[in-house]
Amino acid sequence: MEYILVTIILFISIVVYFKIADKYNIIDKPNHRSAHTQITLRGGGIIYPIAFIVFCLFNLTEAIDNYGSFGLGLLAICTVSFIDDVKTLSNRIRLSIHLISVVLLLYFTGAFVLMPFWVWPILFILIIGTLNAYNFMDGINGMTGAYSLVTLSSILYINKNVIPFTDENFILYPILACMVFLFFNFRKKAKCFAGDVGSMGIGFWVIGLITLLIMRTGEYKFILLLSIYGMEVVLTIIERILLKENIFEAHRRHLYQLFANEKKVSHLIISSVYTFFQFIVNIFLINSQFPIWVIISLIFIPLGGLYLGLKWSLKKQYNL
Repeated sequence: MEYILVTIILFISIVVYFKIADKYNIIDKPNHRSAHTQITLRGGGIIYPIAFIVFCLFNLTEAIDNYGSFGLGLLAICTVSFIDDVKTLSNRIRLSIHLISVVLLLYFTGAFVLMPFWVWPILFILIIGTLNAYNFMDGINGMTGAYSLVTLSSILYINKNVIPFTDENFILYPILACMVFLFFNFRKKAKCFAGDVGSMGIGFWVIGLITLLIMRTGEYKFILLLSIYGMEVVLTIIERILLKENIFEAHRRHLYQLFANEKKVSHLIISSVYTFFQFIVNIFLINSQFPIWVIISLIFIPLGGLYLGLKWSLKKQYNL
């Protein structure tokens, strides 16, 4: 009954937000790098910080005792991201809030106690890089919601069947938020886009869960629950460096962008394929007992080869 009520609250919340976004013209206008052609409401990803607030209301004592620092970090990064969706902020402000949020996240996961001092800067770079990867990959209908849903479902399975590491509701609430968001976003003509508030919000929540899992188990292989995103972003950055492009400028070089913009493949098909491949990786990852270097090789060599082959083929076909 609790989850039905939560789902209803989330539905009502996002519908109310649509009315607010429509009134105040919070929209996403297509530009030269967009994979869409219609003006669409932006910021539907506000459902994720709302889901955390609802989680706190339904689990008040638990939230106060265990999730305070995480919640402050999530709400901080979502607030600055939402403001950036409405009115562009300076990089200095955004980066400052991101750093504060990551500090709160690492405190929440116990990383400052469990990891040596020299590892902390590496964790900062990895987490901020992964957050930005989540943002880079949020470019077509269904991608952020579907990919996050399969990752969260895998984390839920690990928590229930492999090793319990957190409150089950802390995983179920973002899953419900993903389902509600996908109802409006996983469409040929999406009702809304996630916006920075969505990609950063759910990215922060997923990264928090994975970091917590790694700290509890000592198994670094679980970072590969985001391996498809990671491979896409890293290989695209390497490509842009080789082409002597400014990696901080907007572009259309991601493989999913080539399929959507040049090949005109349905956004929903592309998002489903990316999600499917991550799902297969997760099944292998959860059940594998190989050393981490073997797991990395078995995942990235075939998938990296497939990725590079597809991108080379598309670039040759369309003279890119």
